[in-house]
Amino acid sequence: MAATQASLLLQKQLTDLYKTPVDGFSAGLVDESNVFEWSVTIMGPADTPYEGGFFNAIMSFPSNYPNSPPTVRFTSEMWHPNVYSDGKVCISILHAPGDDPNGYELASERWSPVHTLVSAMAEAPLDITISATVESIVLSIISMLSSPNDESPANVEAAKEWRERRGEFRKKVSRCVRKSQEMC
Repeated sequence: MAATQASLLLQKQLTDLYKTPVDGFSAGLVDESNVFEWSVTIMGPADTPYEGGFFNAIMSFPSNYPNSPPTVRFTSEMWHPNVYSDGKVCISILHAPGDDPNGYELASERWSPVHTLVSAMAEAPLDITISATVESIVLSIISMLSSPNDESPANVEAAKEWRERRGEFRKKVSRCVRKSQEMC
């Protein structure tokens, strides 16, 4: 029953994205017969080291979505403090709901079928409550590209470079951007 509800929800979200595309990314199914595996292309945000890049990722949804979060893994090369070396994205909203066993995140920052997205673009933070959709997840990843969290990194080396050797960080990201452009 949960898988049926999840597949209906995902099909609706996909249809909504096709009807009303969102700036900054595109999404579709990896295989038309599996609504639980999505291919996403994220355009590097303007005024960031990722600008001009086209970064591909796979978003995998569990059968009990939206009660549990999807996983997101970049298939394009990515150098970022919040992306593991295998491409897996590590941001709070993609962590299982509830208390963090390590004590780094508040339960309110972790996955919830309805969560709050804080606009990083506004001068004063703007809280907008939205349902957990593919759109909100990808917009959170775009925000992550704009504002890395080097306090709790998935990639310690990238975080150290981001903090201490910003020029070297930018060079590595520039190589990733060029590679992503060649793959288009």
